[in-house]
Amino acid sequence: MREEEIKKMLSQGKKDFSFSINESGNYRDTWRIFRIMAEFVEGYQFLSKFKNEVTILGSARLAPDSKYCKIAYDLGKILAENGFTTITGGGPGIMQEANHGAFDGKGESIGINIQLPFEQRINPYVTKSTAFYYFFTRKVMLTSPANAFVFFPGGFGTMDEFFEIVDLIDLKKMEKIPIILVGKDFWLPLLEFLKKRSVTIGSVDSEVIDSWHLVETAEEAFEFIKVTKDKENISELSPSRFSTKGSTIDWKIFRIMAELVEGMEFLTGMVDAVTVLGTKSVDNENKYYQNAYQLGKKLAEEKFEVVNGGGPGIMEAVSKGAFENGGASIGVNMKYGYKERKNEYLTRSLGFQFPYIRKFVVTAPSKGFVFFPGGFGTLHQLFEVLTLLQTKKMQPLPVLLYDHDFWEPLLVFIKKIMYHELNAISDEDDELFQIVDSVDTAVQIIKDFKESGFIKK
Repeated sequence: MREEEIKKMLSQGKKDFSFSINESGNYRDTWRIFRIMAEFVEGYQFLSKFKNEVTILGSARLAPDSKYCKIAYDLGKILAENGFTTITGGGPGIMQEANHGAFDGKGESIGINIQLPFEQRINPYVTKSTAFYYFFTRKVMLTSPANAFVFFPGGFGTMDEFFEIVDLIDLKKMEKIPIILVGKDFWLPLLEFLKKRSVTIGSVDSEVIDSWHLVETAEEAFEFIKVTKDKENISELSPSRFSTKGSTIDWKIFRIMAELVEGMEFLTGMVDAVTVLGTKSVDNENKYYQNAYQLGKKLAEEKFEVVNGGGPGIMEAVSKGAFENGGASIGVNMKYGYKERKNEYLTRSLGFQFPYIRKFVVTAPSKGFVFFPGGFGTLHQLFEVLTLLQTKKMQPLPVLLYDHDFWEPLLVFIKKIMYHELNAISDEDDELFQIVDSVDTAVQIIKDFKESGFIKK
């Protein structure tokens, strides 16, 4: 289907596209599917024009005279003067100053924006831009062309983008490219949390963390960027690569559409789903495995459907708990080649080649989230959900982090660094989640929220 036809269909259809489903659990929303596909088509056509792209991400809330914004300006200017394209989210703060530097350096200054009612659409230093309704399509476009990523201090959105990238690289769904972190005062506490918590439970390899580049200046960052080679304009997020050439879209774009349609059909009918996520790296002797089993059991007894990633570890445990107690255990799995990572306790499952479609499907049906300890993938899903709630792209629902011992350092990082020192989130934002230490408490919170009337059946 050509871009003009998709646009015409959209112009004739309904305009209210919500991340949430309707009350009957119906996902068969043809117009939403076409809108998503239109964003992919337009996004890849837009990106096909550029070369030597570097994606810069960071807080939208920092003032232009802050030290990090000054570094972002310097980096954008250096990139422009050396023939690199600067890509940002197109908004204020770090994004604006990186674009400002690229603009003053007479280089390509690109903005890939999200449509939000309360944030500036495009900063004045973007020379070429496009905007998206869906966070996940926008993130694909921010990440697909990059030859390097530079992450400045930021809030939930920056963390979402950061953990998505490092997770995709770790899963070999994206090629290894430089990951540059600006600002040791900001990043070191987070890296310490990863090393003391996620590495300890076997979810993360410490060598991966050590491969990232911590810098304090634009010049230091550029040292790791200048040696990169330009990538072909393709989607590295999929093992089935597709590209745009001129105005012709490679036919494999329809594989995305097929997964999206199949995923929404798979979800149809789910009404009381709870998504449980956590590390794949624990066995049945581990306390977190045993707690997840009990959670699956109790959710099944309360007639909730249990949705998870379908794999081993926490996913297997919660699946087993639901399955052995007569509940629905639903797996949304990743495909690796022709193989699916799938545990034996699933009552229904569906596998995906495209990580971003799988992520959309595992998130969309949920009436509550429980995050057990985990690594990059767990943290990515956590911060994506928090970003969707923060930006009102998702209806309010419970987000529960299981076990204070594991999560407390991250909570301190969010409150002390993100909020009090950086002001990258608001006082209300750290109330979007809570930490629990018992399965009974988690289930009761989800039940109470459902019965309060915020969630309608």
